[in-house]
Amino acid sequence: MAESLRRLVNIGTFTVLQEKLERWLDNYYINTCDQNVARCCEIIELNAKVQGQLFKLLQVTAESGGMYGGASIIKSRLLPFLGQNFFTSGGSVTADTSLSVLAESAAKNREIDDLQDMYETSLNELEADLKDKEAENQDLRDELLEAKDNLNRSLRESTSNKMLGEVEVRELRRKLADAQDEIHKLRSKAGLVDDYERQVRNLRDELSLASTKKSYLDNDVYSSLGAYRYTPRVGSPLSIDDPVQRVRQQNYISRWNDMFSQDRLDAMDTLRRYSDDYENNQRIIFLAIQEAFSVAKLAFRQFKMKVRANLAATHIGPETLEEAVQDYINRNTDLCDLTGMVADVIRALNRSPKVFLPPDATFSIVQPFIRESCKLAWNMSALAHPLDIAVATDAELFDNNKYRRSYDSEYTAPLVNHHIWPALMQGAKVLMKGEACTRRGASLGASRRSRSPTRSVSPSPRPRSRSRSASPSRRIRSRSVSPSRSRSPFSSGAW
Repeated sequence: MAESLRRLVNIGTFTVLQEKLERWLDNYYINTCDQNVARCCEIIELNAKVQGQLFKLLQVTAESGGMYGGASIIKSRLLPFLGQNFFTSGGSVTADTSLSVLAESAAKNREIDDLQDMYETSLNELEADLKDKEAENQDLRDELLEAKDNLNRSLRESTSNKMLGEVEVRELRRKLADAQDEIHKLRSKAGLVDDYERQVRNLRDELSLASTKKSYLDNDVYSSLGAYRYTPRVGSPLSIDDPVQRVRQQNYISRWNDMFSQDRLDAMDTLRRYSDDYENNQRIIFLAIQEAFSVAKLAFRQFKMKVRANLAATHIGPETLEEAVQDYINRNTDLCDLTGMVADVIRALNRSPKVFLPPDATFSIVQPFIRESCKLAWNMSALAHPLDIAVATDAELFDNNKYRRSYDSEYTAPLVNHHIWPALMQGAKVLMKGEACTRRGASLGASRRSRSPTRSVSPSPRPRSRSRSASPSRRIRSRSVSPSRSRSPFSSGAW
């Protein structure tokens, strides 16, 4: 360790670095732009080598102190330094993004530490209680043996002592049974320790994913931004009549119908293998696509702000900045973190009190449906005039302009018991109707047992007349038929 530090001092790298900075300052106004950039890259490379040597020295120094050597100093000094200065400031990465990632990592670390402390404390308490109960059990056994010996002697002496001995034996047996029950309870509590271990492993996995997710996606975004060049167009990409807007909107609406008539039914079949509560399964599907749109819109807003900030530094016209941003988004709609969005939706389903699954199943069983929902929601949000789903809550007043009733609804009921499929909107305009189940006495309470496991037909377009769901007699294995879609000369575009 000391020899490595001595070599670093003797090399005099910092002196060389200072000399290069001074020479660059002297020649800054003489050099060309490429020469200045080359000088800066040379200094950055030299600085990176020095930092690499310093981090190696930090590792060797920390390892000499044992497993937790220097942990408190690293947490108090190095981690705040990384949170303030590690990420590049300026337009490439916003401060909110850097701070959110660091805050999430810090929260996960604190939660892991708390769970580890709770695990160790619970384990020590359980071990101590188990030892006490075992000792008490052994004492009771010794007392029982002693009582049996006394009973045998008392039987030979007198019959009156025999009755007293039997009472003592029964009392000791009762105490022994109570002690054994207490031991069984302690062993059942020990199962909580396994739950703590699983939670710690899950949190570590989420922490690793949160730390790597941003770096992978940012590299793709920055590389595509570096190669982006705006192409002059006849019309504005922000126009509602733009060909990209019209073609993709038609394709996304067609995919929306397929999601209802195919993907939704496949997900319902998967859920039916684990839960026979049909209403709860419908709630799971609706909440999944609702959370998918919420997560996708949030991720897209962050992506768009990042693109705008990077293009603003190099944008010179003649088009507006917003047109350049939308043109870039139209070309790079695949730059989304689908894996992260799917994980966020599953976490939202786990937190929701309205839906449930048996203990042997998780919401990951409908991950293919969630993935397709997130992908469709991201693409709809990336349009210049985005598509969105209508806001929906249980026990709301039924809106005939946005929804149609399912076949098992009470048609005179004015309130929505639960939603089956959301309505597709563009601003205030309803493009595709959703589906809802209305019943009297609908409330905001938890999911109730449904009365019949049936399927519904595809949502109908807004201008068409109101249609009803399929008959109950046709629900067993039949697939719902999607409504006829509006044709367009641009409808052959790829989805």
